[in-house]
Amino acid sequence: MTDRIPEEIRDASAEELLHWAFTEFGDGIAIASSFGAEDMVLLDIASKVAERPRVFTLDTGRLPEETYALVDRARERYGIGIEVYFPDTSAVEEMERSFGVNLFYRSIEDRKRCCDVRKMEPLRRAMAGLDGWVCGLRREQAVTRAEVAKIEIDGGNGGILKFNPLADWTLDELWGYIRENDVPYNALHDKGYPSIGCAPCTRAVAEGEDIRAGRWWWEAPEHKECGLHAKRAS
Repeated sequence: MTDRIPEEIRDASAEELLHWAFTEFGDGIAIASSFGAEDMVLLDIASKVAERPRVFTLDTGRLPEETYALVDRARERYGIGIEVYFPDTSAVEEMERSFGVNLFYRSIEDRKRCCDVRKMEPLRRAMAGLDGWVCGLRREQAVTRAEVAKIEIDGGNGGILKFNPLADWTLDELWGYIRENDVPYNALHDKGYPSIGCAPCTRAVAEGEDIRAGRWWWEAPEHKECGLHAKRAS
């Protein structure tokens, strides 16, 4: 599949990369959105360069109310249908019966168990049949993302393409775009939440803290991925 990627696209701007990807693959790619600031910028750019970009989101059942409110705002603002994927009910019931409702606080193993049930299994269903997916990863976000490329082969999802159009954007560039283009964003960003996931696993950060410090704050930085963006051999 990489032979379909022109060399000049591999380090193109976000606008150029998204335009090329949706033109080349159409409904074969989709934006994976958790409705953070990066994902809203991707949605805004995609709405300008693609006629009806596909967007999907994973509703873990434990998202903050502010995130749900933004999903509706985005649907209305951009006039798109958002594909919502929920975790398997029986799997959630079995997990909570066996390990408790807030199992993720006990160990990295149990936290990853919860992420697998609530995120990874729905993601696998969302990705079925796709040629590629679009993510809001930025190199500046975390030590686990420092080497991310704008176009990657996703070995963990069948070797499909993974597009990271904002990989080289800084935080200032991100928020500059949001303000300049009046992009709607999660109200929690104004309350000290630079990175937003499930409500029990996200807290506000103090001034000077790393922007991912509020995600799974009880774990070391090198463990702070849920599995969606973990590196695997292709």
